[in-house]
Amino acid sequence: MHRPLFAFSCIVGSLFIVGPGILESAPAQSLETNGSPPVTIEQVIEFARAHYPAIKSAQAQQRAAQGAIGVAKTDYLPRTDLLWQTNRATANNIYGLLLPQGVIPNISGPVISSDVTRSAWSSGGGALLSWQPFDFGVRSAKVVAAREGSIAAEHAAALTTLEVTAAAGSAFLDLAAAQQISTVAQANVRRNETFDQSVHVLVDNLLRPGADASLADAQLALARNELIQAQTQQAVKRSVLAAYIDKRGEQVAIDASQLLAANPTSDFAATEAAVHPYVLEENALSLQQEAQRRMIDRSYVPVFRALGSLSGRGAGTGLTGQFQRGTAGLAPGTFNWAAGVQVTFAAFDYFSIRDQKKVQSAKVDAEQSRYDLARTNVSAAIEQARSTLAGARQIAANTPMELSAAQAGEQQQQARYRSGLATVVDVAAAEGVLVQAEADDLIAHLGIWRAELGVAAAQGDLQPFLQLLQNQAKGR
Repeated sequence: MHRPLFAFSCIVGSLFIVGPGILESAPAQSLETNGSPPVTIEQVIEFARAHYPAIKSAQAQQRAAQGAIGVAKTDYLPRTDLLWQTNRATANNIYGLLLPQGVIPNISGPVISSDVTRSAWSSGGGALLSWQPFDFGVRSAKVVAAREGSIAAEHAAALTTLEVTAAAGSAFLDLAAAQQISTVAQANVRRNETFDQSVHVLVDNLLRPGADASLADAQLALARNELIQAQTQQAVKRSVLAAYIDKRGEQVAIDASQLLAANPTSDFAATEAAVHPYVLEENALSLQQEAQRRMIDRSYVPVFRALGSLSGRGAGTGLTGQFQRGTAGLAPGTFNWAAGVQVTFAAFDYFSIRDQKKVQSAKVDAEQSRYDLARTNVSAAIEQARSTLAGARQIAANTPMELSAAQAGEQQQQARYRSGLATVVDVAAAEGVLVQAEADDLIAHLGIWRAELGVAAAQGDLQPFLQLLQNQAKGR
């Protein structure tokens, strides 16, 4: 299983999307529900962890890989083959050789004169016990390969859980940000409605040219379009979140008050890339390939088997060719036992095994390179996530000043317009700056929480992020 680390890169990459066109991709504020209480980000993450199908599938694969260890260990057990056979057949037999085949039945015993119209019962049964006392490490390498595969599946399940829960948390933050952007869009519509009315009063009283009324109407229509776009996108973000908490088609309500109230009080400790599930999975896969190479290395050896046999046969014909009547031959009447050691060696497998070693060595090198790449990618993602967090904190510290200046500028342009010193275009520009400042300030707190989530995902464990939320709740 080889997959790039997109879970936390998506979270980090979506932090600074508050640009000039933010209202074109943001939803509206609406908490209507079907009676369900609002959910918090912790509840969303925990529900996705417990119920999301991708996580359940990964856990099932982990259990299957764990069971493969037991299957590999069964090779150490003795093998016992049981046989029972009953037949009714003629007893014609001749001298001669037949090469091994599965078409002509084998007839044992001396050559006798018979005809195809007479037949008799024959029976046979027995048990063959076979065991390899040693194998030069082949079975051990097979068990190690299965064990490393199980470890890889365990870390793959952890990685899937990380990706799903991080994406669920990101979906929550997307909806929370969308609702804040919708609030800004609604406020912008109200301001433009008020300004449009005042412009029309001035135009109707011939205090301003008619073009001002048209420009004000256009600006109001633009604000309403932005609100419609925001509401549309909010519905999209809500449906994305609903998929993670199994509420498709429902009006999911969220409680983001804790995230909007204050910034995180502290950051969690940094961890090394080596403990990330993705890196651990690749390491286990690399060790699994190594074990499979050892298994091939030890396969060009003699195979020793200890054998034990117990058998019995019955026949309805005698040595002189007479046919016994009734049920003679239905049950074994002659028994044998045997014990011994058998050694086999496939000498010409050398050429095949030699090429298999080359193939497996290339797989080992490829898996080791993937492991090195995983460490590099995770280390880079951690640094990027922490840089994003630092930037988010700086933005949050700057947005209050941005908002205050934008509010003052908008008020001044409104006053200048009423005094005839500014145009509708000047007021519209000030309104645009104010909308952007309001959006930046409203989602600045969410930006820090999103960056904290990105750092936790990049480090491979969301538990520190959840603990940060709990600490924040206790401090309120």
